[in-house]
Amino acid sequence: MSDPTYTPPKVWKWEPNNGGQFASINRPIAGPTHDKELPVGDHPFQLYSLATPNGVKATIMFEELLEKGIKEAEYDAWLIRIGDGDQFSSGFVQLNPNSKIPAMLDRSVEPAVRVFESGSILFYLAEKFGEFLPKDLAKRTETMNWLFWQMGSAPFLGGGFGHFYVYAPEKYEYPINRYTMEVKRQLDVLDRHLAENRYMVGDEYTIADMAIWPWYGAVVKNIVYDAAEFLEAHTYTNVIRWADEIARRPAVRRGRMVNKTWGEPATQLHERHDASDFEFRTQEKLDNEK
Repeated sequence: MSDPTYTPPKVWKWEPNNGGQFASINRPIAGPTHDKELPVGDHPFQLYSLATPNGVKATIMFEELLEKGIKEAEYDAWLIRIGDGDQFSSGFVQLNPNSKIPAMLDRSVEPAVRVFESGSILFYLAEKFGEFLPKDLAKRTETMNWLFWQMGSAPFLGGGFGHFYVYAPEKYEYPINRYTMEVKRQLDVLDRHLAENRYMVGDEYTIADMAIWPWYGAVVKNIVYDAAEFLEAHTYTNVIRWADEIARRPAVRRGRMVNKTWGEPATQLHERHDASDFEFRTQEKLDNEK
C-alpha cells in the first residue's frame, strides 16, 4: 500500500511497472517501441482498433452506414491488442502518433487520408457520406455540441472514475469520491436532456448518440466497470430508456462485436473483413472448427 500522505518530489522520475493493470504499457514518451507494419485488406477503409468504448464508436458508425446500403463504406477491421503494446508499433504510430485506438486509413482517396481520435473518425465519415450529421445549421451545431461534450467529459468517466474504481492497484476514497461526483453530475446532465429528447438531437439519431452511448449507455447498463449499483444508475431513467433503444439497433449490435476479445465467444469478432464474418467468423465458430 502506498503512502496516502505522499509528497511529490521536485522532479518526477518514471519508474516502469509502478503498479496498475496497464503499468506494462504506460510510459511518459511517444514514438514506436518496435518495427511492424500494419496489415492491409481489400476495402477502402482500414480500421485498427479494439472494442473499448472509443473503439466501438467507429465500428458502430461503419455498420450504421452499411445498414443504410452505403457499400462504399465497406471496411476491414484489424485487432490492436493494447495490452500487448500493438499501438506502439511503427506502423500504428505512423497512422496515429498518439498511439491510441481507434485509427483509420481512408484509401478511397489519393493520397490516402489518416484519421485518428474517435470523434474525428465519426465526423469524417459523417461528412464523407452525408449521414448522421444534420444539414440544418442549428441541428448540426447541436450535434457537434454533444460530440465535443462527450470528448471532453468521458475522460472523467474512463481515466478518472473507471481507473480509480476498477483498475488502480489500491483504492483511495478521495479520487473515487471526486470522480463519482463528476460522473453522476454528467449522468444528470444527460438525463435531464433526454427527458425532452428521444435522441441527443431531438428525434434524429446522430454521431452524437454514437459517441455518447458506448460510454454512458454502457455504464448505466453495467457493461463497463460493473458500477451501475454504486452509481445508482437506475435513477437515470431517461438515460436507460435511450440506452436500451440504441442497443436494439442491428448495426449497434454488430458494431459492439467487432474487435472484441472478451465475454461470450459468440459475441467476439476479432477481425471483420466481410458482412458474413458475423455469421461464420465469430470466436465461437472458430473454436468449434478446431
